[in-house]
Amino acid sequence: MKSLVKFRSVSKTWNSLICNPSFILTNLQSSLSNKTTLLLIRGNKNGKLNYCLHYDNDGFDNFKQLQFPHFGNVTGNILVVGSCNGLICVQLYSLDYEDLKFVLWNPSIQRYISLPPVTRIEFMVYNVGFGFDSRTNDYKLVVVGVDKGDSWIQPYLFLLSENCWKRVTTTLPTNYSHLSARSWIAPFVNGVVHWLGYQKRNSGECSYAILGFDLSAEGFFHINLPESFTGHGDLSSRIMGYGESCIAVFRNFRELRELWVMKEYGVVESWTKVLTLHGFKLGLCVLLVVGFRKNGQVLLQVHNVKMVLLDLNTQQMDASLNLNCQQFDFHGCSNVVGSLCVNSYVESLVLLDKAVDVHSYSDVNHPIDSSDPDESSGGERCKSSYRFK
Repeated sequence: MKSLVKFRSVSKTWNSLICNPSFILTNLQSSLSNKTTLLLIRGNKNGKLNYCLHYDNDGFDNFKQLQFPHFGNVTGNILVVGSCNGLICVQLYSLDYEDLKFVLWNPSIQRYISLPPVTRIEFMVYNVGFGFDSRTNDYKLVVVGVDKGDSWIQPYLFLLSENCWKRVTTTLPTNYSHLSARSWIAPFVNGVVHWLGYQKRNSGECSYAILGFDLSAEGFFHINLPESFTGHGDLSSRIMGYGESCIAVFRNFRELRELWVMKEYGVVESWTKVLTLHGFKLGLCVLLVVGFRKNGQVLLQVHNVKMVLLDLNTQQMDASLNLNCQQFDFHGCSNVVGSLCVNSYVESLVLLDKAVDVHSYSDVNHPIDSSDPDESSGGERCKSSYRFK
């Protein structure tokens, strides 16, 4: 990718060709079909979240450490809230911020866009989801949440093609007034971002379902969980993408660990339990299922071990992963539960035609490269910030 970026300086013709949206799309399709895949790993180091890329190969070799740049003059804790087609959606988070601040960043070409800020009110909880709308060839970020009265707030949607937020006029969920913890990336599968929703009952039990937001239809729907989830569960349970078109739910209930896979997307009858662990396995305390490899192996976080692989067919564990223990702190479970996760990643040229270079960016309030008069004027059509009402 770096070579292609450098080739832009050869001539205006080469620059025009490489920055052409059709060429960027073709390059992306080539990367997606390439058998060499990467895994984006988030872990904990010295009390801070840390990110790196690894090859999804037999050696689990290190590809690169992600060094987050200074996004203009905006500072704060950095949290990755989504990843799709080589773009990483970052939230710049601070308790002092009155605005929700997001950045779309392509680390392969070191280009990014700062999104117009969204002014927030006192959410009880809010979640975000990021993905690609294949119908319009557009990248979208949705912010959804509930207020202190457990009432849904009309979601807002950012469209990269328009460089602005808009209010989504859609039927809001009614049965599930809470969303799962924001410490995990909302999986983007089949054009849909997913969250685990739950409804508290007077008895103290919870009912669970998967809440989906279709980025093309711009509307909500829900997927029922296996019947065994009714009335039982744990807020550390999580939903994940499984393969290219499936979803999975890891259930963490007391000492019980279960992994369920929906083998046919949207078909409740296709839920299949593929893994059951009762707290300890081979002397290891299994804390979480953190991700999957392209060969179907499961990545587990366990107590006092960096990370282990589990083969679903043989149910055997392998703790020989070549993962640099200096990158993450895996000791001290209280510090890492929920912080470790693994997602697929692919290099791309996305944003090359409309973003700015991280080394030269200076005007944080103007997210489009001012060298392009058409793009710089386009942002004036949209408001720079919105208040949830």
